[in-house]
Amino acid sequence: MTNETVITREMLAHYLELNHKKKEVETELEELKKVFNNYFDLSVGKNAKGEMILRDYKIQRQIRDTVKFKQEQTVKRLEELNLIELIQKKPDEGKIKSAIQLGLLHEEDLEGCKTVNSSQAIYVKYLPTR
Repeated sequence: MTNETVITREMLAHYLELNHKKKEVETELEELKKVFNNYFDLSVGKNAKGEMILRDYKIQRQIRDTVKFKQEQTVKRLEELNLIELIQKKPDEGKIKSAIQLGLLHEEDLEGCKTVNSSQAIYVKYLPTR
């Protein structure tokens, strides 16, 4: 593309066409991911990582956990522990992690204050024959 700002009817039509194709592709990818995740749920268990090689393709499922502190419970607990400097309007996760690493705070002190969310990721890689 040039530096000129020129929008043509053809560009707009092409954009809409590509956007429609994108939505179709995303829908199809989501359906395939459901099939893959269902396979791994049955073969290795829910929220368990796994992999399979099928001739020259390899499929992997990885599990990512994200940990969040429950705001009300964590603020209350930090106040009880007289660690007010770790509180902003919400628990400061970076400072909490640092305080744990420094030994000022223990994981057990925040029992019941965290939630863990897991997400599933599918990776497909082409493995050419050697």
